[in-house]
Amino acid sequence: MRFPTPLIPGRLVRRYKRFLADVELAGGETVVVHVANSGAMLGLNAPGSPVWLSVSDNPKRKLAYSLELLEADGGLVGINTGHPNRLAEEAIRAGVIPELAGYDRLRREVKYGRNSRIDILLESGDGRPPAYVEVKNVHLRRGAPVAEFPDCVTQRGAKHLVELADMAAAGARAVMLYLVQRMDCDHFRIAGDLDPGYEAGLARALDAGVEALCWACTISPEGIDLDRPLPVIRPGTQTAA
Repeated sequence: MRFPTPLIPGRLVRRYKRFLADVELAGGETVVVHVANSGAMLGLNAPGSPVWLSVSDNPKRKLAYSLELLEADGGLVGINTGHPNRLAEEAIRAGVIPELAGYDRLRREVKYGRNSRIDILLESGDGRPPAYVEVKNVHLRRGAPVAEFPDCVTQRGAKHLVELADMAAAGARAVMLYLVQRMDCDHFRIAGDLDPGYEAGLARALDAGVEALCWACTISPEGIDLDRPLPVIRPGTQTAA
């Protein structure tokens, strides 16, 4: 994924009301920017952190600037949760993810289950069962080079696990795809201390046949791309799922 226009550097002043932040630009001007991230962004809220913004010329937008990247722990972190679905689609179409390759048709935001929409539905005419793929953005790292999800309680995420388990029970493939928008992690696990309900829910989903995949990304002010798979540690164990 390439950013359509060059990102603008700045420094974070503060994040507030979850979806807003004040950023000081290089010339000293402070602007209000949109933060497309509903999570807690633990470790990514330090005042003075270098950030990179995209700017839109859409006159209908209330805020022209959006927070895209932030420097933390010596590297870049993508915090825009609107990107992972697009990143996943591009990677699947390019055959980057072996487990999701070979399907004839890819659709986004398809209704399924109990009033839900699946991020990506993969279908094939060769008799293979459809694959329901739910994509989650990951940006939490706490000290060790371990990517973790979620960074706060996510009832919506827990609901998705139940829906995916139902699809697996019905004979379809059901896949959780965690995309880590940072480059400094070597495996992935669930942050059970932050959301024990989600940890238990994923364990049940895996037992029901749901698959869990995780990929790290390469990140630069020019763009973001999937880079390599990371081992997924099964909830409650030290063993890869």
